[in-house]
Amino acid sequence: MSIRIGIVGYGNLGRGVECAIAQNPDTELIAVFTRRSPETVKILSQNATVYHIDDIQNMIGKVDVMILCGGSATDLPHQTPAIAKFFSVVDSFDTHAKIPEHFSAVDAAAREGGNLAVISCGWDPGMFSINRLYAESILPDGKSYTFWGKGVSQGHSDAIRRIAGVVNAKQYTIPVQSALDAVRSGSNPDLTTREKHLRECFVVAEEGADLARIEREIVTMPNYFADYDTIVHFITAEEMARDHSGIPHGGFVIHAGKTGKDGEHTNIMEYNLKLDSNPEFTASVLVACARAAYRMKEEGTIGCKTILDIPPSYLSPASGEELRKRLL
Repeated sequence: MSIRIGIVGYGNLGRGVECAIAQNPDTELIAVFTRRSPETVKILSQNATVYHIDDIQNMIGKVDVMILCGGSATDLPHQTPAIAKFFSVVDSFDTHAKIPEHFSAVDAAAREGGNLAVISCGWDPGMFSINRLYAESILPDGKSYTFWGKGVSQGHSDAIRRIAGVVNAKQYTIPVQSALDAVRSGSNPDLTTREKHLRECFVVAEEGADLARIEREIVTMPNYFADYDTIVHFITAEEMARDHSGIPHGGFVIHAGKTGKDGEHTNIMEYNLKLDSNPEFTASVLVACARAAYRMKEEGTIGCKTILDIPPSYLSPASGEELRKRLL
């Protein structure tokens, strides 16, 4: 029997989830829910139906897991607890500082409805979180570092686009190579925000716009660019379309820890992601977590969980016997 999945929101992430479902034979897309007029939303799947999000409760009993594909800033804080009252859900909430608050709200709602929710599934939080946990558990006398990029930061790109005179913008987060080298050496350096990453911006400006003002507003923007070395390039719309149409990302989790009687030996654990498509990879993590959520709910687990609470084998469609034979 296939795991019946609904998608809530059909942007880049929702489309990625639809493609990931097609790659997993034990999952089946039943419905897509949107705030737009359903007839205007064209999906790839032939056997799924598009509904308005207001009709979501009509699918109780027809969908096993809802995968929520809204944004962390304004959508998921409200949508995840609201929908978790009626369905088991998975989301990719990625505002790190607010995860405990989000967890509490979703946990209460899921328990009220007798459902299971898995939040903050993606690559960070998500796969990077797992690797930080493994590294710190195995090498407690050590230090973890996380580097992001080279990749497009969608939130920072949007912040630039909101500046007067900007038509379009893409911002890349880039690890500083000297910082990476220092961490990989096992010296466990103390690094500032500026020393770890730089930000490179490509901006299409309105004709006649004050480029010096736009650059100044970017590099001094608090919470986004002021704490980083920031490079700004002004380019044409044609160059933007030709050279910056994708949404790549990735990064590194590196942990250096000491072992031995006097800590005389240094051990380095490193996890690296290089992603052609940030949303499509995140979507693939969400579908694997939806499988785990379905299995855990079938066993009677309710409430809110994170990827740190999922047994690794529950992410795989393979049986325990097959995994032991093939992967151990």
